[in-house]
Amino acid sequence: MKITISICDDISEAAERTAESLGISRSELYARAVAEFVSQRYGERVTERLDAVYGDDGSLSALDKGLEALQFHALSTEDKR
Repeated sequence: MKITISICDDISEAAERTAESLGISRSELYARAVAEFVSQRYGERVTERLDAVYGDDGSLSALDKGLEALQFHALSTEDKR
């Protein structure tokens, strides 16, 4: 797919040098940059959705006190340190 975009001269020149130093085309450089940005943004959205489910309150995901005590007692003495 062909897309036309406008980029300021400084960024365009830096992108040109970067693509050349990597031995790839400008198109490949821009495609990689966009893919990385989208991937990073997707990860942020996953975190936001998990925060919406569990909130900032750690008690919502905390273990039941009885289960926590059983797990603690199941640990060896060395693991408890």
